[in-house]
Amino acid sequence: MLTESFRNIFAIPDLRKRVLFTFAMLAVYRVGCIIPTPGVDPQVLQELMAQMAGTVFGFLNTFTGSALGNAAVFSLGIMPYITASIILQLLTVVIPYLEKLSKEGELGKRKITQYTRYLTLVVSMIQSTGIAFTVQRFTGPGGEQLVPNPGAGFVLMTILTLTTGCAFVMWLGEQISERGIGNGISLIIFAGIVIGLPSAIYDTFSRATSGNLNPLTVVVLVPFMLAVTAFIVFMERSQRRIPVQYAKRVVGRKVYGGQNTYLPLRVNTGGVIPVIFASSILVVPSVVAGFLGPNWPWVQTVADNLGFGQPLHYLLYAAAIIFFSFFYVSIIFNPQDTAENMRKYGGFIPGIRSGRRTAEYIDRVLTRLTLIGSLYLSAVSILPELMLSGFKVANVPIIGGWLDSWVPPFISEGLGIQFYFGGTSLLIVVGVAMDFVQQLESQLVMRNYDGFLKRGRIRGRRG
Repeated sequence: MLTESFRNIFAIPDLRKRVLFTFAMLAVYRVGCIIPTPGVDPQVLQELMAQMAGTVFGFLNTFTGSALGNAAVFSLGIMPYITASIILQLLTVVIPYLEKLSKEGELGKRKITQYTRYLTLVVSMIQSTGIAFTVQRFTGPGGEQLVPNPGAGFVLMTILTLTTGCAFVMWLGEQISERGIGNGISLIIFAGIVIGLPSAIYDTFSRATSGNLNPLTVVVLVPFMLAVTAFIVFMERSQRRIPVQYAKRVVGRKVYGGQNTYLPLRVNTGGVIPVIFASSILVVPSVVAGFLGPNWPWVQTVADNLGFGQPLHYLLYAAAIIFFSFFYVSIIFNPQDTAENMRKYGGFIPGIRSGRRTAEYIDRVLTRLTLIGSLYLSAVSILPELMLSGFKVANVPIIGGWLDSWVPPFISEGLGIQFYFGGTSLLIVVGVAMDFVQQLESQLVMRNYDGFLKRGRIRGRRG
């Protein structure tokens, strides 16, 4: 059945063109992730990134498709665009002008998209400036300078190169969304994450066969990742369906309404946005510490305490995910507006009075779902990190030393895996893959072809 579905994709001319165009644009993106930025010694950079594989820089390198590790022209990736989009979405609630634009349909959407592009350039210029000043301070294991000829010329060239690269990646994403299949921005992030999987898997198994890695680690890691992936699929498709009935209305000679439907509320309404918010905030101290250098020891201390594996990191990470889950859902979903629209069209929830009572009921259900969703996001984001980086129990106040003497080494040190593929990456990869398959499914069914699934359809994820 899968073979037949893939054959149908390439049998339809329009769909074939869209799929091939998507792959071509992703191939162009991958080329840009290899072309190096002028002025950086690539050999020294590779040695530095090998040492930083399990740190915050390894985390950032994963989301840029290893472009950051190659000091490529696409080192910023699509993250400035995502940051700008989130900022604009938050400002829509605060600034009345943006809120008015968001309600003006397609014209308002185009205007907000244009503002997002401008803000993306500003964010990319700021980030590229920080990168330019930071990399000038780095030296290799043997004392070699990462930037052989530092100075104003290198800084200006880096800002121009990285900002232009970010703008081009943003254009690629928009072209994929318009002329290809799926969301272009999500697919670029997806491609950046999965591109490192084959080499990482090969490296892990080669280390296990050579004796540098305990084979039991691989036996534990593979089923765990599969279980987490299945759990993500289950939770992303889970929703609470609130039954809604519409009263019959007679307009002229026609009767409207009188049907039963439901209001779907997803368990993970906020998607991966709360995780991106939380991880972005926790990354800031490490980035600032690298920018300021050793002249600010207290900043380095804060960055060390918020590093992977530290108790404070996991505590603040979970708390930030829960906070941003409620914060983001409160922005994108308004129970009062939903209740008012239902009342306007004659809809009501059985047993619940229309108006304020309906809004309170929806808000109560949504609050419980958001709590479950935030705990799910926290668990999926933290558990893989615990296995990869461990939990530094020695740094726990008061009882840390006693705990460190009792817990097994794999708890405090992790499993010794040299690549980062944590919960955030899994959330993005699984979510984008589900959405891409759903897009293909819709295109095939629309043209009277059998899709990938016979008994049910995959629901795409938003956020």
